[in-house]
Amino acid sequence: MDQSTTPTPAPARRKTGLMRHLPLAVILIVAVIGAVTLRDHITFDTLRDNREALLAFRNDNIMLMALAFIATYILIVAFSLPGAAVASVTGGFLFGLTLGTALNVTAASLGAIVIFLAARWGLGRTLAAKIETTDGTLKRLKQGLHDNEISVLFLMRLVPAVPFFVANLLPALVGVRFVNFAFTTVLGIIPGGIVYTWIGVGLGEVFDRGESPDLSLLWEPQIIGPILGLAALAALPMAIKYFRGKKDV
Repeated sequence: MDQSTTPTPAPARRKTGLMRHLPLAVILIVAVIGAVTLRDHITFDTLRDNREALLAFRNDNIMLMALAFIATYILIVAFSLPGAAVASVTGGFLFGLTLGTALNVTAASLGAIVIFLAARWGLGRTLAAKIETTDGTLKRLKQGLHDNEISVLFLMRLVPAVPFFVANLLPALVGVRFVNFAFTTVLGIIPGGIVYTWIGVGLGEVFDRGESPDLSLLWEPQIIGPILGLAALAALPMAIKYFRGKKDV
């Protein structure tokens, strides 16, 4: 008998299936632990208390500081730990607007890709396969998403009301193509990344006044307006496709 056609034993298949879910399970466990243990430590107060030491280390070892910053930010995003906004502002505080934005976008994108792949490898693959076997509303929604992946993914990145971890997990669970996810993640987080980095550039003066940074700046009309404009632009292809379809009916 040809050994290549021998079916894989059921226990082995179950073990393989469980292993596929392990990365996402680890991320969820670490996220819960981090939410409980780190929420009072990754704060602007911590940054204020350690800013002199951080600035001195940056001045002496800027490459090492940049690598450590990227690694820390990736962990925060990949494990959905508290402090992503603090990390983004810190990037501007330590590295300025241009380099800080580049480091923020790079680290946030890599962290998002890590959690996307972990979710898609396990639960995402299983859920997408189950949706494909159905004929109901869920499958139609999934098909609609696939027909408008770029627009939907850009919208999820540009609309501030969508939590960052949701924009990382949900696409993986419905089988979004990796290339589209990565592309829209990198470009879609640039506007918000610039704003947070910009806040960080002036953080030293804020600390000198004994104040904390005002993250509500993101909701000021001159800031949120252009971002929502980009979101509307991202939605335009879907609107055109919809009205063309209505016209053809």
